[in-house]
Amino acid sequence: MYLFGASGHGKVIAEIAESNNLVVDGFFDTDFNKTKVLEYPVFHEVPSRKVEIIIAIGNNKVRKDIVNEYVNFEYAKLIHARSHISKRTSIGLGTVIMAGVTVNVDVSIGDHCIINTNASVDHDCVIADFVHISPNAALAGNVMIGEGTHIGIGAVVIQGVKIGEWCTIGAGAVIIIDIPDGCTVVGNPGKVIKK
Repeated sequence: MYLFGASGHGKVIAEIAESNNLVVDGFFDTDFNKTKVLEYPVFHEVPSRKVEIIIAIGNNKVRKDIVNEYVNFEYAKLIHARSHISKRTSIGLGTVIMAGVTVNVDVSIGDHCIINTNASVDHDCVIADFVHISPNAALAGNVMIGEGTHIGIGAVVIQGVKIGEWCTIGAGAVIIIDIPDGCTVVGNPGKVIKK
């Protein structure tokens, strides 16, 4: 398995692979100054052959751009050994679930998502592709998150709320109403500050 993106986020993902006794063959990165991450080599030429890969980049749009550009990749998914995931949860390819995460029953998580350290996703949530749920964020039951949305660190979303595509929910925000596509929301209660 290879990781695309030789940065701090990539280090965390490498350790998730290690927690599952998976072999990391190395990283790909276009930055020629990077030659090694942890003890793994960094390669600068993206292969044209089929390789198993995880995109180790936190930016949702960049992950989507890589998926669209490199059609030869075969995507894995990684779930930290110290997370709690319901057996009745669906998890898409390319998705990474980090240590301390809890995902409850009948949750659907799309492709190339990040469910970050100690996040909580309760029952019947639907998380679309390329979403990032930051550390310590909490989604109550029946929450829907649209493609590309970033839920900031420590944010809270009450039950039944729908958040649109490509939104940014600020750190510590408390979301109590539906949020349309493309909005930036901050505060408690959450207020739209940009559309």
